Amino acid sequence: MISYRDNIVFILAKAHQRAQASLKARLQPFSLTPMQCLFMEALWEEDGLSVGEIGRRIALDTATLAGILDRLVTAGWVRREVDSQDGRVARVYLTEKGTGAIGTLAETMEQTNDDLLKGFSQEERLLLKRLLKDFRD
Repeated sequence: MISYRDNIVFILAKAHQRAQASLKARLQPFSLTPMQCLFMEALWEEDGLSVGEIGRRIALDTATLAGILDRLVTAGWVRREVDSQDGRVARVYLTEKGTGAIGTLAETMEQTNDDLLKGFSQEERLLLKRLLKDFRD
């Protein structure tokens, strides 16, 4: 029987908890959750995405996206507009508040990554990311 110490599900869960707690603490001054920040990161790459496209990019289902979007709109980070070509499609845009915070939030994300990986060499960092991406896919 496999020990819980060697159980990949347990190991990944604990690593996930540690990473999420670290990021959550760093995002607290912005009143953002890690998922809300991830949502906004998709818009940093390409503003005006449809809700469905954001979901595909960050691998979240529509129900989860709806709650995240509603909270981001209420907090003034993003705005939702009906697509002029297709009224069934909602497009999401960063507000001035959202655009103004890109640099600070990106730095926060980089610092979190660096802190979580500080005990790893550059080669180990690349290997870990590749293995996790392979595992995800």
